[in-house]
Amino acid sequence: VLMAPTEILARQHYADFCELFGSLGIDCGLLIGATTAAEKRRIKERLAHPDPTQRLNIVVGTQALLSDGTEFAAPGLVVTDEQHRFGVDQRATLAGKNAGAHLLVMSATPIPRSMALILYGDLDISKINGMPPGRQRVDTFAVDESYRQRLEVFIEKQVESGGQVYIVCPAVEEKEDEEGDLLLSEVGLDGQSRKDEGTPLKTAVEYSAALSERFPRYNVEFIHGRMKSAEKDRVMSEFAEGRVNILVSTTVIEVGVNVPNACLMIVENADRFGLSQLHQLRGRVGRGKRKSYCVLVSDFAQESKKESPAGKRLRSLCKLYDGYEIAEQDLVMRGPGDFFRGGSDSTIRQSGGIRLNLAESCDDPQLMSSAFAEAASLVAADPTLSEHSGLIERVRSLFSLEAGTMN
Repeated sequence: VLMAPTEILARQHYADFCELFGSLGIDCGLLIGATTAAEKRRIKERLAHPDPTQRLNIVVGTQALLSDGTEFAAPGLVVTDEQHRFGVDQRATLAGKNAGAHLLVMSATPIPRSMALILYGDLDISKINGMPPGRQRVDTFAVDESYRQRLEVFIEKQVESGGQVYIVCPAVEEKEDEEGDLLLSEVGLDGQSRKDEGTPLKTAVEYSAALSERFPRYNVEFIHGRMKSAEKDRVMSEFAEGRVNILVSTTVIEVGVNVPNACLMIVENADRFGLSQLHQLRGRVGRGKRKSYCVLVSDFAQESKKESPAGKRLRSLCKLYDGYEIAEQDLVMRGPGDFFRGGSDSTIRQSGGIRLNLAESCDDPQLMSSAFAEAASLVAADPTLSEHSGLIERVRSLFSLEAGTMN
C-alpha cells in the first residue's frame, strides 16, 4: 500500500509501479478521488479477497485509501510518501487498517513532531545524503519588492536560454482574501499579524494573467488544486513537454512534479510558507543538468525585518540545503508539538513548545540518542520497572495511568 498526498503524485507512482512490476505479472491498482465508482468497488473487492490468486497485491492511492470499506486481506508493507503532507490521524488510520504490516514513511523534510519522535527513538531513520549524478545545488536568494524589475529580467533570461519557470503563489484568486478563507492574510506562520503591513497577496489566477501581458511572447499557464483532474493533467503535461514557459501555481506542485528542464523557482509572499514547505518547493527545480535557482520574494527580506521570525526563516533556507538539517531547524523554531493524545476528543499538535522540563535537550540530537539508548537498556533489564519505583510513578503520571497499572 502506497499513499501519496496528491493525485498527480499518485498517478506518477502508479505509472512507475506498473512498468516495474507489470513484467513480473504483479497487478497494481490506483485508488484516487477521480477513480470511477465501479473501478473503486472492483479494487476494494480485490484488496480484501481471501484468495491470494485473486487478490490485488499493490495499490497506490491518495486519502481515498482511508475511506470506509477499504480493507486489506494480507497487509505486508505500508508506505506513506511525502509524510509531512498528512496529519497524525490520517497516518494512524492507514496503519490501523494494516495492523502488523511493516511501515515506511518518506519525506525530504520531516515535520517537527516526526523529528522529535526520531530523537526519542520511536522511529528509525534512513538518510539518503547524496544527490543523483549530474545535479547541482539550487542557489537560493531572499529578496523584497525592490528587486521586482531585476527578477522579471532574470525570468526572461532563463526562458530565452531554453529553461522553464515556476512561480508559486499562496492563494488561488483574490476573492479568497475577501471572504476570509485565507487566514494567512491576517496571521503568518510565525504568528505575527499581517493586517497592518499591507503586503498584497499574489494569487495564481490574477498573477498569471498579469504575466501573460508582461511576457506576450511566452506561454504562461496556471494550475491549482480546485481545477478538475483532466485540466491539471493537461497543464502539467504541456509544462513537462516544454510547451509552457512559465507555470504559475499554488503549492499543488509541491510534490510529485518532475520537470528536469525547469530551472527557476520563484515563491511569492514566501513568509507565508514554512521552512519544510519552501524546501519542498525548491526541490521542483534542479532536477536536470541545467543550473537552477530559487528566489524567495518577501518584505521580510528587507534589512529592517531580517531579525523577525519570518526573516530568520527565509535567511536560514538560503544557507541550508540538506532537508534533514532544515527539518531540525524547523523543530528548533516551531517545537515538536504533542507526542500523545490527551483525551478522546483532543487533537494532537504537530508543532509548538515541548511540555517537558528538559525542553532544551531537543537542541542536542546526540544527547537525545544517548538518553534513548540508556532508556532502552533499562527497560530491557527491568521491563515492568519494578526496581525503579520513582520512575514508574513518573510514567504513570505522564500517561495518566492508575496506580497498579503498567501497559
